[in-house]
Amino acid sequence: MTTVATTAAARPAPKTVRRRKGAALGVIAWVAGILFFLPIAWMALTSFHSEASAATNPPSVAAALTLDGYRDFFGVGGGASPWPALINSAVASIASTVLVLLLALPAAYALSIRRVRKWTDVLFFFLSTKMLPVVAGLLPIYLFAKNTGMLDNIWLLVILYTSMNLPIAVWMMQSFLAEVPVAVIEAAQIDGARLPVVLSRVVAPIAMPGIAATALICFIFSWNELLFARVLTGVIAETAPVFLTGFITSQGLFLAKVCAASLVISLPVLAAGFAAQDKLVQGLSLGAVK
Repeated sequence: MTTVATTAAARPAPKTVRRRKGAALGVIAWVAGILFFLPIAWMALTSFHSEASAATNPPSVAAALTLDGYRDFFGVGGGASPWPALINSAVASIASTVLVLLLALPAAYALSIRRVRKWTDVLFFFLSTKMLPVVAGLLPIYLFAKNTGMLDNIWLLVILYTSMNLPIAVWMMQSFLAEVPVAVIEAAQIDGARLPVVLSRVVAPIAMPGIAATALICFIFSWNELLFARVLTGVIAETAPVFLTGFITSQGLFLAKVCAASLVISLPVLAAGFAAQDKLVQGLSLGAVK
């Protein structure tokens, strides 16, 4: 009895164990966050260095700071302006995201609330479209665009980004809309609300965190897409990632200019993420706790 009592007394209390686990997880999260942020901090610091300082190995932290990289990126004193490429990226990303939401919301409604027959097969079909390597469809799409005169057209990218993001949007929103109480929808229908009214005034407000999370992910995918934009666009419909690759020339890699361009091009995505972070967390955790 004495041994059992001594062992029980030496064992830490459950609350202490949970506190230690929480502290350990907090330390791991901080370390992971710092490791994730270090490349971004290095990129931001390098963007304020001269090309000579940026090319040193290891990089010099104490080197003099300059805005030459940003002046070169924005074409101050000569060079191409990035504004047409940034506007093209904004048009392609925003337009395709709006189209994806308009198409995905009724599709997810049919798959989650008013389920159609064989709905699990439909979901698998949506998911299977993402298994095909993107490069496998590059040549047919290029030939189609060439024969229809849509090369170097920003609206071709809008259509492509919509079709690329629609399956993952339907998949995500189907799980979000499954959390909408059916009783609320039935009450609205009893009051005479038709399907468009139900979707826009009943389902959409309740599922807004999930819709915002889906929209943000589709916007990021469209903004960062490079392969199709590189092959299908030229001067008129050039997007920001394609404009960025123009700084990598046969003369060498202009590191400070590339870092400045990468930071500026990343700002819209970072701003959208910070603006929608509450909705994103709510949306991605929707349904995680029953």
